[in-house]
This record gives sequence, structure tokens and C-alpha cells, in this order.
Amino acid sequence: MREKVEEVLQLVRPALQADGGDVELVDVTDDGVVSVRLMGACGSCPMSTMTLKMGIEKTLKERIPEVKSVVQV
Repeated sequence: MREKVEEVLQLVRPALQADGGDVELVDVTDDGVVSVRLMGACGSCPMSTMTLKMGIEKTLKERIPEVKSVVQV
């Protein structure tokens, strides 16, 4: 599943990079929890929680049903 998650993150990444940020995949557990690290401008942005849940998590869940949640580390 890690490879699928990386592929979907590649779709999200250009929008983050346009705002000076990025996302790094840290881990994918067997029970569907994806751990990511928001970097650059995304790491300190007050809207980072919204980006994480409404952008990254939503997209991952839509494209990979096995994903249950996305957490920031």
C-alpha cells in the first residue's frame, strides 16, 4: 500500500509546492494509518491541519479505501 500512497501524494504535492511547502511520507501501518511530515511553508502554516485533513487525507481515502486516517508527525 505504501507505493499507492506515494503515487497519490505525487498528485497532491504540486499544490503544496505552489505555496512553498511539501509533504513527506513517513509510514503506512497495516491498519491504514498514514504518517506524513509537512515541510517548508506547510510545516508552520496555521492552515496545515485543514491541508492535512481536507486535502491530503480526503484525497488518499478517495483513491485508496484502505486508508483510515492521516496523521502528522
